[in-house]
Amino acid sequence: MNIGFIGLGIMGMPMARHLMKAGHPLTAWSHTREKAEQLGREGAAVASSPAELAAKCDLIFIIVGDSGHMREVTMGDAGLIHGIRAGAVVVDCSTVAPSLSREVSAAFGARGARFLDAPVTGSKAGAEAGNLTFMVGGDKETFERIREYLRPLTKDMKIYYCGSSGMGLHAKLSQNLVLALTWEGVCEGFVLAKKAGIAPGLMYDILQNSAARVSIIDYKKNAVFGGNWDTNFSLKWMHKDIGLMLETGRELGVPLPALALVHELFGASIARGHGDDDYASVITLLEDWAGAKVRTGD
Repeated sequence: MNIGFIGLGIMGMPMARHLMKAGHPLTAWSHTREKAEQLGREGAAVASSPAELAAKCDLIFIIVGDSGHMREVTMGDAGLIHGIRAGAVVVDCSTVAPSLSREVSAAFGARGARFLDAPVTGSKAGAEAGNLTFMVGGDKETFERIREYLRPLTKDMKIYYCGSSGMGLHAKLSQNLVLALTWEGVCEGFVLAKKAGIAPGLMYDILQNSAARVSIIDYKKNAVFGGNWDTNFSLKWMHKDIGLMLETGRELGVPLPALALVHELFGASIARGHGDDDYASVITLLEDWAGAKVRTGD
């Protein structure tokens, strides 16, 4: 298939490169044209709009920041829908509102195209390693048809078919809900231990050799102990995802009281200037409140 790729940020650029390395002809488009031109110098074709890209491609991947961006590139004045071919498949890897994804899927279906919601987890490291995890919603036959095209993006083939349109997004939001609540607990635990006089390294060893062990501590320990907030998954996007979780909870009649508090705490950290930093930076709010720095400089 001729593959199109829209969105060349921290996740999209390495994903597009993996598809190219696998030998797929690729056409790229980005809000930031310089990024598309950079990929063009590596062998990709560059489209002037999503609509132009759609007219050239059989399989199109999208990974953009939020629901507004997704609606723009799919349904906007120069969106994919204005150039989409009958029989083409759009795979949206963004994390957006499930209700919006179902709306867009129906619109593409009316044009004879298929639309899958396929949000990913694995952050920057997973994208660069080509080992993301996919949660997919939409027509199962379509999913099976394009499944092999996901192989360059998930070498362990961590692909989960979750059901009808929007169900991949429901799975992703539920996963991120657990992640956000877990991380807040990790931060509170480390700050409490530090304030009491327990060395962060010792507390780390205790946690990771107990029933409280969680893998996210291993991924984030260097950031927390070193005070290095280089972005793998930015706080502003995690905050956005939490908002989608709360919105979905209201739609489904599921109360999410602990998550609502974490949403406010993460929002406070954004107000302190950490929006573009990795979400691990939320620990600084608790450190300042408690007067106890977990950061060791190591």
